[in-house]
Amino acid sequence: MEVNPPKQEHLLALKVMRLTKPTLFTNIPVTCEEKDLPGDLFNQLMRDDPSTVNGAEILMLGEMLTLPQNFGNIFLGETFSSYISVHNDSNQVVKDILVKADLQTSSQRLNLSASNAAVAELKPDCCIDDVIHHEVKEIGTHILVCAVSYTTQGGEKMYFRKFFKFQVLKPLDVKTKFYNAETDEVFLEAQIQNITTSPMFMEKVSLEPSIMYNVAELNSVNQAGECVTTFGSRTYLQPMDTRQYLYCLKPKKEFAEKAGIIKGVTVIGKLDIVWKTNLGERGRLQTSQLQRMAPGYGDVRLSLEAIPDTVNLEEPFHITCKITNCSERTMDLVLEMCNTNSIHWCGISGRQLGKLHPSSSLCLALTLLSSVQGLQSVSGLRLTDTFLKRTYEYDDIAQVCVVSSAIKVES
Repeated sequence: MEVNPPKQEHLLALKVMRLTKPTLFTNIPVTCEEKDLPGDLFNQLMRDDPSTVNGAEILMLGEMLTLPQNFGNIFLGETFSSYISVHNDSNQVVKDILVKADLQTSSQRLNLSASNAAVAELKPDCCIDDVIHHEVKEIGTHILVCAVSYTTQGGEKMYFRKFFKFQVLKPLDVKTKFYNAETDEVFLEAQIQNITTSPMFMEKVSLEPSIMYNVAELNSVNQAGECVTTFGSRTYLQPMDTRQYLYCLKPKKEFAEKAGIIKGVTVIGKLDIVWKTNLGERGRLQTSQLQRMAPGYGDVRLSLEAIPDTVNLEEPFHITCKITNCSERTMDLVLEMCNTNSIHWCGISGRQLGKLHPSSSLCLALTLLSSVQGLQSVSGLRLTDTFLKRTYEYDDIAQVCVVSSAIKVES
């Protein structure tokens, strides 16, 4: 009968522990009236509890620190810290000890060892300690691989490994929306939701724009000469709560003038989010580059540079239009103005605007008059390219509020 040889025991023992901060323990008071069977027993226990407040034991929930009871959750963007200890359990000196720690993810393998040099010798009851840190940048399964190699007194080379598997969870749900203005400005709305089970202190949420844009944050207001956030003085985000952040992006002058208008898919930038949890653990996430499809304006784009919000009935008012050639050919444009039932154009229709080269623009000052009160739509502009005999129609360009001239309009 064949007997398998016993498995050889190693002279060294390996221990791996996650380093994390303690959690908060909430004291839940249990009380009763004096006429009940326990009498004053529960109240006396609360008075003796160091986590309660003297004189308000049943009104205040005291909180104390408690050591972690399990591995806990690790979220994307946080720093994973681990303590690795190799102890010599034998009664002999071990030589050439080498400890390696690698982190295996779904896409890569990272070496986390602080030093790759071997320790010359390790005496009995002595240990080699190491602390590793790693900012987690991937979600999903992670495997910490700890390998130990050493040489016995008899010159035999020994080697063993241990594996520690853990999951990295997603802490935030980030959704973005783009809004295109009448000008070349782009508004970005970022919705950030806390999908963890504990509150977060939002330390920073900013947009790092690409080289094509300048960004302005619209998340603060001016109160009594002081700039405060629209979220108030408390920037905590409770579990499952969502907060909206708004940014305005404007193309840089050199890109706007070079292309006339930014076309196709463009890179806007990326969001940089920094937060802290209960006891100050810091986390950081950066989104991938956000992309936006620029709206198509056809061959010719008509935009408004200036228009009043409110005008008087039957009194002329002025607007300024900007015409941009978005095509790759030169145009010879003619401007025609068609009156509507409420808005009337003042000037000569069929005016020659001349040649407009690709990516070039020209501004026109036009005069109108309204014969009907209320919110009226500016419509009726026509541009004709005499080269291709093609006409471009522009209606509902903008809206103005028409009031009676007897009403004083305050700006």
